[in-house]
Order: sequence, then C-alpha cells, then structure tokens
Amino acid sequence: MTFRRSAVRSLLGMVAVATLLGGVPATAAPPPSTGPGTNFAPDDPFTAARTQWWRDDRFGMFIHFGAYSNLQGEYQRPDGSVCRDAEWIQRSCEIPKAEYEKQAATFNPAGFDADAIARTAKDAGQKYVVLTAKHHEGYAMWPTKVNDWNLRDHSSFDKNRDILAELAKATRKRDVALGFYYSIWDWHDPDFANPATFPRYKERMYAQLKELVDNYHPKVLWFDGEWSADKPDNPWSERDGQELEAYVRGLDPGIVLNNRVGKRRVVDGDTGTPEQEIPDKPVAGQLWESCMTINGSWGFAEWDHNWKPPSALTRNLTSIASRGGNYLLNVGPDRTGRIPQESVDRLHQVGAWLRTAGQGNAVYGAGAPGIVAEPGWGVVSRKGNRLYASVYQWPAPGKSLDLKALSPFRVTGARVLGSGQRVAVAQDGTGVRLTPSGKPANDIATVLELDVATPPLAKPGHGDGLTARFWPNSAFTGDPAVTRVDRGVNYNWKFDGSPAAAIPAESFSSRWTGAVVPRESGPITFTTVSDDTVRLWVDGKLVIDHTTPHGPAVDTGTVSLVAGRKYAITLEQAENGGEASMKLLWSGPNTPQQIVPASQLYTRG
Repeated sequence: MTFRRSAVRSLLGMVAVATLLGGVPATAAPPPSTGPGTNFAPDDPFTAARTQWWRDDRFGMFIHFGAYSNLQGEYQRPDGSVCRDAEWIQRSCEIPKAEYEKQAATFNPAGFDADAIARTAKDAGQKYVVLTAKHHEGYAMWPTKVNDWNLRDHSSFDKNRDILAELAKATRKRDVALGFYYSIWDWHDPDFANPATFPRYKERMYAQLKELVDNYHPKVLWFDGEWSADKPDNPWSERDGQELEAYVRGLDPGIVLNNRVGKRRVVDGDTGTPEQEIPDKPVAGQLWESCMTINGSWGFAEWDHNWKPPSALTRNLTSIASRGGNYLLNVGPDRTGRIPQESVDRLHQVGAWLRTAGQGNAVYGAGAPGIVAEPGWGVVSRKGNRLYASVYQWPAPGKSLDLKALSPFRVTGARVLGSGQRVAVAQDGTGVRLTPSGKPANDIATVLELDVATPPLAKPGHGDGLTARFWPNSAFTGDPAVTRVDRGVNYNWKFDGSPAAAIPAESFSSRWTGAVVPRESGPITFTTVSDDTVRLWVDGKLVIDHTTPHGPAVDTGTVSLVAGRKYAITLEQAENGGEASMKLLWSGPNTPQQIVPASQLYTRG
C-alpha cells in the first residue's frame, strides 16, 4: 500500500513542523492559542448548551465496521488451523500485512443500508450513532484523500458510494445524531511506531480528521487507541492529547469529545468511557458513557452467539441513566454490511419498552435522583419533580417497595405506568414505602412514576465571583503576581497554559477566597479536579486536603449548609511541574453536579 503524499501535501498546505499546535494544516481552523494565560477548558460540560443534547439523549448505537468485518471473526492459517477474533483479528492472529491487504481488497459491503441502520437506531430509541470511521487496522471507511488504504481505493466496493455520507443523510432524515470513532493507534501506517517519523503520521491523522469534520459534520468524535502498547509500539502521549483536543475544537467547537482523545483521564475531553462495565454510582468530575456489546464481540464474529437478553440490555440502560450516564450499545455488521438480525431484534425490544406507557421518561433527560438512595429491587432516576422507579423485582402481594430518603421530600402522587392499579404511599422521616395493589405491568422493568415536592431552591444569587491570587512559584511565597476576580473555578491549563500571562506554565500557585452561597439546605458535596495539589476550606473547615503532588485527580468532601447563607471559602492549588488543572464543582440532593456558578460566589463574605 502507498500513502498519497501529494494529497497529504495539498491538504496540509504549508505544514512544516510536527508540533501540530504550532503547525496545523493551513486549511484548518487555527487551534486556541497556547502559552502562559491559556485555559483549555471550553465550558462546563455538565451545564453547557454544547453538550445538552448528549446529556438528554442517554442512548446511542456504536457500530464496529471495518476491513476486519470481511473475515467475519475467523482466519485460517497456512497450516490449516483456525484463529478467532473480531476487530483485533489482524494483530491477535498475526496475519501478515500483505495477506491482510489481500483479503481487504475483496471487501464488498454492498448490503450496507444506511437507511436501515438509521431506522433500526430510531426504532430502538437510540438518539445517536457512532460509526468506526477508522479502527486500529488503519483502514478508512470513507474515500479519504490522505491514502489509498480505504474502502473506496482498496476494496471491491462500489467506487461511487460513500457509506459515511449515506449514513449522515439517513441519520439526519430521522433526527438521529451522528458521530465517528477514530483510532489513534494505527497498525498500518509505516510512520506510526517510530518516534522519529511519528510526526508525519500525525499530519495525516489531522488531515483525515479535518475531512471527517468538514465533509460529514459529526456531533461526536470518539477516539480510541491512546494507551501504551506494542505490535506496533504506540508513542501517543498526554501532550499529544492536549494538541489533538485543541485542534479538533478549532475545527468545530461544538463537537463532544471522549477522554480517549488524551489518556482516558478526567481532564481529557468531555466524557469518560467505562468499557463493558457500569459504574455502581454517579461519577464525579466528568460526564460518562458506558460502551458495551450486545453479544461478546465488537466486530462481527460468525461464531459468537452469546447474545444478551433484551431484559439485560434494557436494565443496563435504566441503571446507567439512574446514575447520570449514557449507554453506547454496539452492533457489528457482517461482511456485507448488514446488522445481524439477533441485534436488530433485541434493539427493537428495548425500543418497545421505551415507547410503552411513557417508560422512556425514566431514561431521556433523566439522571441521578439525589434525594433517595438506590434500592435493592431496581433503580430510580429523576426528571425534574418526578422520580421514575424501574422495578426489577416486583414485591409479593401486599408487600412494599421501600425507598431510603437522603433529604426531605414529599410524594404527592404515585402511579404504575401501563397499569391502572393503585399505589399506597406511606412516608416518614427515613423514607417512603410504596405498596402497589396489583401485578407488574412489564416483565422487564415496571416503572412507578412518583410526583415529588422538595423544598424550593433559593433564588439565584448575584455573585461577583471569588478573589483570585496567583504566584509565580508553587509555595505561595512573596507577593502574588496577579490579583483579580474569577467568576468560577474551571481551569484546565494542561502543559502549556497557566492562570495568566504573567504566570509561567511551570511552577505556580493559586488561591481563591470569598464566600459561597448554596441554594438548598442539607448535604452539599464539593468536588475538585486538580493537578498537582489541592486544599479546600468551607466555613473554616478543611473539606478537601490532597497535598501530595499528584496527576489529574478527583477529590470530594461533603458539608451540611443552609440555603441562602454565605459561607467563607478558600481554595488552593499548586503546580510543581508537568500539567496543571483546577476545577471546583458542587452537587446536592436537588443540585445536579456542575461547576459552582458565579451567581453563588462572592468576593466578600
């Protein structure tokens, strides 16, 4: 295979260096400026309009499809033995490069039907799709101009078709958002594994990403392959991640990025990416999305019949939503481009559950309940002033479903969705006892919808922020070089940034002082995302104390506060070398996790 260096040059224009924040393609939008004073945090993903659709949609379709699909999970070695894998088959079965290229040349997914895929996603209740535009094998599933290792130039597929363009059109028609997966790790590019030539690979990677953004306008870029690995060696670094994230945000500031754009850390991208697992509680510090398979494989494997039942898939979705996450559920089309019927059938049943009797309200736009603990018989999500209890284990006749209260509220109405049965409600200071009068309305999960009244939040304040002081050393010594008012603490300085132009990117310290005013009474949890050290005092109490120098870390501390009252607050951070970040978030029973807003911060107590 040959790389089209002339095509790369035409795309990259005057690219002359490989430090791509300083030498991006001339045709690309320039990335944010870097150096002292730079903050790489574009907004608060927990509250930003940019991510609102993603936070509300909750359920997406992952599509693993590439040249590996042509083998359908099996490779016969020259000695006649058979090796099995799916999207990793080239590496795990040690298929020689020439032989892998030969089989890819026969790839002909003529049955790829973008309309059918979009229709399947819509029917399943999935609000967005993420297709593998390029997996680790390096094979591009669109007619890239960067090389000829792609579906148009190295396959038996119709040269006039572009499946990404077809999918973009089909999803747009059905109001399903479009995203693309892009692997950083590349087994095929000859320049990838050698640190001396790696910059040339990055030029081509940037050019391909520009093609994807400019030509198909994805709302999500889902990166992968950022970890250290061999066969081939993977030189990707945290600094590479900083540069790539800035570059993509320069192409389209609205794109939602996962944390594998960097090194899968809380300071990388917008969303965390637990894989094949579901966190057992809400996640602090970052939005998150569990990616999981319907059977045991990501790519199509003819031999993999380990299909998860629709009940498990549906309960995964409700459990994830109840903890504030998204569910990216994978399908793997076969070599012809068709999604297996077993996947379609299961997705249809999940969608049928979501459409029945308003049960989808337990998922879309819903999140962690805050005011009640997760019960043993199911999960509870919240949408405004309603709780949605998804019951997996229905009580015996006359028995109840108990909810433990975490803060004061009253149940003012209760009903079983899809059933006219009565629900008796008994409530005391410890929680609620719900006793339905009949049988479950749904075998997968019966949903109880509860109207709840909580103490009203105090009106938003008129805060001016916190007094911020910054020192050009990590020990708070001497006079601060910068004193100003910060309307919030949401900083991701990474390697090259700092609080101000007068503060160096290496070795500085920061202190914010003033007052914080909660809008609700009760336990308020403060969360910090920091690098290298952090201390937080609220009302004179040391709430967070993590002074051992560390990389990106999440720390939490909970204090009981009274709505509308001002409390003294001091936050300190020091940067000793490498990266730097400092974010201050809060959450409460009726306050979803977010950067502490400027309206609730005051320079004076």
